[in-house]
Amino acid sequence: MYLSYQDFIAAKDKGQFINQFIKFHESTGAYKEALRADKYDAQENETILQFQRVYYTLLGQKKIDNFSSNAQICSNFFHKLNTQRCSYSLGNGVFFNDMSVKDKLGKQFDRRIKEAAYNALIHGQSFLFWNVDHVHEFPFTQFAPMWDEDTGALMAGIRFWQLDEQKPFKVVLYEVDGYTTYSAESKFGELKETAPKRAYRQIIETANNLEPEIIGEENYSSLPIVPMFGNKRHISTLRGMQSKIDAYDAVQSGFANDLDDCAQMYWLISNADGMTDDELAEFRDRLKFQHIAKAEEGQVQAYTQEPPYAARKEFLTQMRSEIYEDFGALDVHTIAAGATNDHIDAAYQPLDDNADDFEYFVGDAIEKILELAGIDDEPQFKRNRISNEKERTDMILEAANYLDEETILKKLPFVAPEEVPDILAKLDEESYNRYTEPIEPDTPEDNPEGDE
Repeated sequence: MYLSYQDFIAAKDKGQFINQFIKFHESTGAYKEALRADKYDAQENETILQFQRVYYTLLGQKKIDNFSSNAQICSNFFHKLNTQRCSYSLGNGVFFNDMSVKDKLGKQFDRRIKEAAYNALIHGQSFLFWNVDHVHEFPFTQFAPMWDEDTGALMAGIRFWQLDEQKPFKVVLYEVDGYTTYSAESKFGELKETAPKRAYRQIIETANNLEPEIIGEENYSSLPIVPMFGNKRHISTLRGMQSKIDAYDAVQSGFANDLDDCAQMYWLISNADGMTDDELAEFRDRLKFQHIAKAEEGQVQAYTQEPPYAARKEFLTQMRSEIYEDFGALDVHTIAAGATNDHIDAAYQPLDDNADDFEYFVGDAIEKILELAGIDDEPQFKRNRISNEKERTDMILEAANYLDEETILKKLPFVAPEEVPDILAKLDEESYNRYTEPIEPDTPEDNPEGDE
């Protein structure tokens, strides 16, 4: 059964309902997929790590193969591709028309936004909490949202965490009219209120050098928690990518297993029908360590195998290309050295298309944070991309006669946006000094002839 904000309002025992809601949250497919995405993000690819080689006996019994190689090689595609998409839009931070806005959003604003955006990609959604003058980020694996049945708006939410199974289970309930903290001795144990509901903002006054005193509290007009989605479907980027990553890892691991197994030497002994298995094992060990043995009347011949190589290498190359193409990422190996900007732009097109969609949702979340903070501005993104900088610079300089200084500086690839105001200020100062410096009259030494 789906639980909503209306169910929370109707619940008589809030502590019991909070435990019930967290259990419901952890039972959802989205939550389980988010946990699985965290494993792939940590290069602990679930499928390949759980793989176990087996064999079948002559009677058809399935048994675990403990003798053959079982390499478990996990690729890092998931982390690398999500990092590329996130850093492409947010690697340079967030910019505003008024750069002083950043000072009002806290020193860690860019970092928190990037963390939230990355979690929104791998989990499908994350949450930003505007806490008076700075931002906190809540991942989907630690925050259970309560959606309104009628409007679909986020009306409340539960932040929950536990450092260890032996440590207390901590819960914070966020509502429009304030937040309440709870604690239990164990997860899903009886929740006890550790601090009563309080407002999100406190009005503090200090008079006559006394200790600061809380003289009032107030809330925001809406819940100060904003959802950030990674895409329009609100799903993890692992969806659809896991099967391809698993296939790549399986072939790569199988290739390593074959290299190991085929590197072993096999011995065929003729006229040895009377030797028992123990005697054969003893004969093999003697060859392995002493490299010499008596064959009596029999004949001993060594064999090795060549592992299949070309087909697997071609498969891995093709699968890598499909992973990048399906994710809409840039494979830098496809860009030749010295490529023109036209070729570079063409290679970037899939990444640009996905960035347009991604930045829409990131920008929407930031705009809601600005609204909560009472700031009238809009976010801007400078994409972090490689280019033929000499070609771009030459093009800008050719059009310099038709552009103002600020536009030229903003377009130059090697000038960061935050450097533009300082450069313009220095140019204005130099221009002012050039036209205001007094002209010294000529001295006799400067005009020895006495010419007028």
